Amino acid sequence: MVQSVELVLDAGLERLVREEWDLLLAADLPSQARHPGQSNVPHVTVGLAGAVTPAAEEALRAVPEPVGMVVRLGGWLVFSGRRHVLARAVVPSAALLSLHERVSAAMAGLPEQPSTTAPDGWTPHVTLARRFTTDQLALALDLLADRPRELVGSMAGLRRWDGDARVAWTLAATS
Repeated sequence: MVQSVELVLDAGLERLVREEWDLLLAADLPSQARHPGQSNVPHVTVGLAGAVTPAAEEALRAVPEPVGMVVRLGGWLVFSGRRHVLARAVVPSAALLSLHERVSAAMAGLPEQPSTTAPDGWTPHVTLARRFTTDQLALALDLLADRPRELVGSMAGLRRWDGDARVAWTLAATS
């Protein structure tokens, strides 16, 4: 199952993303709002693996906390496939890229890491919805057309998601 490391958004930015989730839901379109679990929060995935060792957990706790790091969500991204994913692009800053490199280094050698989370292969984003048909995607883009082109806030923290245990926790840097 998936083990991930995620950047969590501040309350104001989370609220703005949830508004977009809710617009999609109200239009009976795919939306992350359809997943009401407590751990389902808008986030930016910075690392994925099939398993995380105790040594990697310790290395992840040494990654500096990103609290207060400015984050800008830009335009729409579409990840295509049989069904499409709609997301907000995260404008990559030097601080964000540096943090991503630290997380990648802490996770080095772990199994089942997709190339899409490696440095030079990562597309930072916040997912709005998955499994759109092409027609639904066109409707969603039209529905969201009046939303601000850019959403600005900050990071509230770094968390781990354990897909096996279905539990999330905050990673706090060790001193």
